[in-house]
Amino acid sequence: MTHLDRTPTTFENYRDRYQTIRLQRNDGVLELHLHSDGGPLRWSLLAHNELEDAFLEIGRDRENDVVIMTGTGDEFSGPAIAPGQHPNRRTMTPEIYDPIQWEGKHLLPNLLSIEAPVIAAINGPAVRHAEIPLVSDIVLASDDTYFQDTAHFAGGMVPGDGMHIVMPLLMGPTRGRYFLLTGQRISAAEALDIGLVNEVLPKTDLLPRARELAALLMEQPRLVRRYSRTILTEDLRQRMHGLLGYGLALEGLARMKG
Repeated sequence: MTHLDRTPTTFENYRDRYQTIRLQRNDGVLELHLHSDGGPLRWSLLAHNELEDAFLEIGRDRENDVVIMTGTGDEFSGPAIAPGQHPNRRTMTPEIYDPIQWEGKHLLPNLLSIEAPVIAAINGPAVRHAEIPLVSDIVLASDDTYFQDTAHFAGGMVPGDGMHIVMPLLMGPTRGRYFLLTGQRISAAEALDIGLVNEVLPKTDLLPRARELAALLMEQPRLVRRYSRTILTEDLRQRMHGLLGYGLALEGLARMKG
């Protein structure tokens, strides 16, 4: 079988597959609304599993011309983990961790392999896996957004599943390491000042602005959009290839039962 014989991925194949992602598409613009039971996303193994799969399916569907990723309600992702209190820190075994690390090795690479520009509309605090929206091509944030990594070092775990690559790259090595090691909270205004986000807007203006920017991107031919996305993410994809699996291995080793 060649790629010409394979049944193409269509929106109908995966539109209603996920419990933590509501998908809608209009005129080639795909919107991902992350949620838990219709409210703000509560990060979980289910969300981890579904995002890895969803990014793969979205990338396979060539009818996705621009992607908008946003949250639901007043937060982008949570809940915050109290210092040293990550619930999985002392309960991990190799058998439990194996599927988690496998998904972790593919989640961000699948996102970066989507050959359509990605716009993040971060609708509030992102205290769990903020690296996911921050690797988007255009990053918008509501004025009440803040960024914090509560689940890794501060929560008692190695920040090895992408944070160790993305945050030092986006913030600069010294600021990135400080952010990860201290549990620093960065406001939307500070994030704009240091280049983590492109625009800060009132919450009510966030999604309309993302859709406005998507329409602007849609003015270019499809191959210009796809190949521009590809070339602009190549460096980060190469970094993931070399460092992501290593980071996940160290994170998992530190989580094993003594």
